[in-house]
Amino acid sequence: MPRVGSTGPGPGRGRFDPRPLIPAHRRRLAAAFVLACAVVVAVLGALFAGQSQPDRLDAAVGDWLRSTIGTHPAPLNVLVNFGEPPLVTALTVVLVLAAMVGRRWRGAVLAAVAVPLAVGLTELALKPLFGRTIGGALSYPSGHATSGFALATVAAILFAAPARPRIPAFARRLLLLGAFLFAAAVAIAMVAHWYHYFTDIIGGAAVGSGTVILTALVLTALPRPAFGGSERFGRAPRAPSLKPHRRMGGSERE
Repeated sequence: MPRVGSTGPGPGRGRFDPRPLIPAHRRRLAAAFVLACAVVVAVLGALFAGQSQPDRLDAAVGDWLRSTIGTHPAPLNVLVNFGEPPLVTALTVVLVLAAMVGRRWRGAVLAAVAVPLAVGLTELALKPLFGRTIGGALSYPSGHATSGFALATVAAILFAAPARPRIPAFARRLLLLGAFLFAAAVAIAMVAHWYHYFTDIIGGAAVGSGTVILTALVLTALPRPAFGGSERFGRAPRAPSLKPHRRMGGSERE
């Protein structure tokens, strides 16, 4: 008999993936990461609250980027567009569908909830709270960096333990590296275009990644019945065996 909740092929299988989003041995590290992200956002926000000029670091990095990659506006414009709401929404939907195909219901909820939550936190709460501006527009934390790193972190959680067919570990690492490098490239393009200071993207990356990890920890702690299963964590129970019992001599019980 197949196990209830198994993800393998066969009749009656694939109802849900029993693996938690954050494995038990990594939850303390994940919680420490969320705390570190909160500290980074708070400290940078306090340092630059109400300012409309770059500090030495922001000025140095911004001038260097504008004098190098800033001389190629066409590819920068393409990168900037990937941080705009329509494409962020489309990429979020792709992650939700990918998780659903793998029957990772918690992963689908994570993508659907964490990315909009991170963007809303940046745009509606943190930017007005800290009031840092560039060219008259609120800039800290960067919304483009928030959405890019939120998407990359969701992808990292989903690809850390993919559903079958399994993706080779080396290929997964390349995909995850590419996701974070792309998120960083979008954020850097914003600095090269003088839409953000360098420290804005640091704060945005912390908000995006930290919000996703915090949401994953909350979803991991929720009882499994909320996501279509009967177990909190771990393996699903085995169904009773239908094989007949045998006596010592090999004859079947009557």
